[in-house]
Amino acid sequence: MPSIDPLIIFLVTGVVSMSAALCAGALNKLPEEDKPAFAHSKNGMMAILLAGNIAAVALLFSAAYGFNKLDWWIPLLCVFVTFPIAHYVVIQQLFGDVKGLFVMSPLALVSLPVLYLYW
Repeated sequence: MPSIDPLIIFLVTGVVSMSAALCAGALNKLPEEDKPAFAHSKNGMMAILLAGNIAAVALLFSAAYGFNKLDWWIPLLCVFVTFPIAHYVVIQQLFGDVKGLFVMSPLALVSLPVLYLYW
């Protein structure tokens, strides 16, 4: 297995996890008439909730990895400042909420075994 710097693993997994969770939260808070077509069904809303919850677990796992491998202030600052700014400035402007959820959710799911393997 190639050696990757723990900071890079933490930053990448944290950004995709935070972005997927924030996209799911934004889609969940939309009024019923503004939601996308797939979200009008019960299964669509359950998929959004499931993706947001998996992303939140991946974010917690990423934060735990960061606190374990890095100085304490780096993950603390990133979780509360850097990751939300990266989501709102880059990812939401680039993809929007629906595409952002569809792009970032699989990446957040992939980040779980990556964090486990490099722990």
